[in-house]
Amino acid sequence: MKALFFDGSLRFVADARRPEPGGNEALIRVLMAGICGTDMEILKGYKAFRGIPGHEFVGVVEAVRGPYTGLVGKRVVGEINCGCGTCGHCLKGMEKHCARRTALGISGRDGVFAEYVTLPARNLWEVPAHAADIDMVFTEPLAAAFEVLEQVHVLPTHKVLVLGDGKLGLLIAILLHNSGVDVALSGTHEEKLAIAAGQHVRTVRAGEQRASRAYDIVIEATGAPGGLDAALDQVSPRGTIVLKSTVADRVEVNLSRAVVDEITLVGSRCGPFGPAVVALASKRINVRPLVSAVYPFDDALSAFDRAGQAGSLKVLLDFSANR
Repeated sequence: MKALFFDGSLRFVADARRPEPGGNEALIRVLMAGICGTDMEILKGYKAFRGIPGHEFVGVVEAVRGPYTGLVGKRVVGEINCGCGTCGHCLKGMEKHCARRTALGISGRDGVFAEYVTLPARNLWEVPAHAADIDMVFTEPLAAAFEVLEQVHVLPTHKVLVLGDGKLGLLIAILLHNSGVDVALSGTHEEKLAIAAGQHVRTVRAGEQRASRAYDIVIEATGAPGGLDAALDQVSPRGTIVLKSTVADRVEVNLSRAVVDEITLVGSRCGPFGPAVVALASKRINVRPLVSAVYPFDDALSAFDRAGQAGSLKVLLDFSANR
């Protein structure tokens, strides 16, 4: 099969071995995949990953080994964390915190930048027949946005600031606005802020924003090492900072500010797929303006070049274009 392989450099291979599903796993033919910020960080050394990257996808189940055979022939999206299923964390429903977990295209498990991929069948969510691949490929990042509402109780009186106008920051800001939250998005790119404004989200130019300590909740989604410092400039005493960025670089930060102002720090990553699937399939969240480009998978290296350019949002890989 064709695949992208990373071993310190990213290369396209035409003769990779097609994976075989293990027990209780599904073999999935990938239809569309998305390049995200974590994929770009992997190219910088994040998690020291080696193998086939990629974790945002829509695909068709071609075979299942074990239960869930009813999924064969269905379009699906998939949760990326694969726990052992038997430890204390897994038994509490927290597979993403399993010490022995693998993560699709990120840690210990080949990902979706290939024509075929395997995942535990229990990780899969069926895509409604009427929903388009180009929308549903956003399920994983939108689920990460929903996780904010799972972790933090946002009151109608709260002022919320999202730092970062990249893909995830935009999704979080749009979701919060659509949920009736008083939210503003801070960023540096006029064209990206315009996307948020087009969906009625209030925007702020980061370069014009002084330290205010005025926001009850600050969601840091800059993807930059200095994101936490920027969040500490804006959060009010006894406020909450939600940390979304995963970066390869080590970060030095003066945490005494968090102690003195009694700030709550919340780490946040993967989230619930159920509400994300419903929101995308029903078009309650419009993700089309976030798509910068769609490339055939055969041109995946050019797609990565585009994804790394300033101003790019979501770059997609279309596998059907090669068939």
